[in-house]
Parts: sequence; structure tokens; C-alpha cells
Amino acid sequence: MATADQNRRVVERFDAVLNSQDLSQLDALCTPDMVNHALVPGRPPGLAGTREFLSTHGRSDWRSDQWQHVVVVANNDYVVQYGTRQGHWPGGEFRGIFIPAGRYQRDVAFMYRVKDGRIAERWAVRDDLGMMQQLGALSPPST
Repeated sequence: MATADQNRRVVERFDAVLNSQDLSQLDALCTPDMVNHALVPGRPPGLAGTREFLSTHGRSDWRSDQWQHVVVVANNDYVVQYGTRQGHWPGGEFRGIFIPAGRYQRDVAFMYRVKDGRIAERWAVRDDLGMMQQLGALSPPST
């Protein structure tokens, strides 16, 4: 059984792959039956959907997305990253809404369950609304 620190390192390697052009490490980092709870409807489930997202929309759009501040907590099989990510959105459709290009920052939380040294589950909570408002796609509510 892997230690919490070993599991944290697996997540760090996965995080590095997300911002790279090389997705070849996904099979080594994730179980074949990985459940990615963060995928939008319409994507294939699990690792296949994760690979599809990263090789199409995700990899080109989120390459510049990086941690501005992060806290990582690892406990047994679970690893949680919480912090602020910043990046540059290249412009285009996101969640059915056109968003103009620009810089943004948003709070995010990712949670992973690691099994036998590979990611078996992934969850994400992101402030997409705040990002869309920063980029001018949506107006904040008037008071």
C-alpha cells in the first residue's frame, strides 16, 4: 500500500502532464477504469474522456493555466489540491458560452483517490462563473 506522500507525488506528476504536450504518461498515472467526475456530459467516461478532453479542447486552451497558490493535503488514498490558478483563455466557447480571450484567475479544488500508485478517481470544483465574469462573457449581477 502506497503512503500518502507517494500518492501526493502521483498527483503532482498528473498535474504536470495536464499542462504539457505529452499525454503518454496518462496510462501509467491512471487506472484503466478511472472515474473522472469532472468531465462534462457527452465525453466518454473515465480515462478515455480525460484523454479526449486533454487532447482536444483542454490541452490547447488550458496550457497556460498554472497554480498561483496551492495547498496540498494527502491522507491515505486521497489527495486534495486547493488554491488559485491563473492563465490565459485564448477565446472561444466554454460550457456553451462564447468567452473572449484574456487573462483570468479562479479558485479551484481537485480531489483524487489513488489506488495502487495510480489515480482511480478525480473530482473538480472550479469557479467557472467568476472566470467568465472576469473575461467579460457574463456580467455580475446588479445590486
